[in-house]
Amino acid sequence: MTRDGEGTGEAALPTYGHIRSFVRRGGRFSAAQERYLQEMMPKIGVPYRKEALDFSLLFGREAKRILEIGCGMGDTTARIARENPDKDYLGVEVHTPGVGNLCKLLAEEGLTNVRIAQHDAVEVVRDMLPENSLSGVHIFFPDPWPKKRHHKRRLLQPPFVALLASRLVAGGYLHCATDWEEYAEHMLATLSVEPLLINGAESFALRPSSRPLTRFENRGVRLGHGVWDLFFIRKTES
Repeated sequence: MTRDGEGTGEAALPTYGHIRSFVRRGGRFSAAQERYLQEMMPKIGVPYRKEALDFSLLFGREAKRILEIGCGMGDTTARIARENPDKDYLGVEVHTPGVGNLCKLLAEEGLTNVRIAQHDAVEVVRDMLPENSLSGVHIFFPDPWPKKRHHKRRLLQPPFVALLASRLVAGGYLHCATDWEEYAEHMLATLSVEPLLINGAESFALRPSSRPLTRFENRGVRLGHGVWDLFFIRKTES
């Protein structure tokens, strides 16, 4: 959950335990969010199952597939999907008001290139996404878990980075952003040692125009907070 808002499937997918990187926080759940959640999730929701997704069947077409982990309230997800109708997006979010709000935005804008999995992202990636199936992964403003004793809960740990890299096609990208400098340094160090990935910049990247400024980020910029983007690419086959 954010604070803001491979093969054919015939082989067994890897399994290992993990520490959950999120807590299910409460929050205001409006009547509109609840209504759209009930109306839209039967149509666009992706239930968790321990079997590989068929993206062509899920979206009814062949297109580049992008995974977004932690959609928050969905504003960024909906905007990116609207601006890129030729791509398909799988959003993963556990926060029910956020899922409801994303459903509302998708319905109001008539967007058909987004599906939503309301489940633990690690389990979705591990159990449902085939290797070499994603053109990109977005992880924008994940919980930094700032206290040292909670660092083990951070989403971007070496085993999960390796798992994400294996799901990317050659030349696919992993784009992360955070406003927490110490976590940015942790991300950079963790991503830099993954053998399947190469840094698309010398260190941190400039925010690309493809990542909209969020309301959360705009507030931080006004307060003088920094924001760090990282853009890593899956190595092409030699």
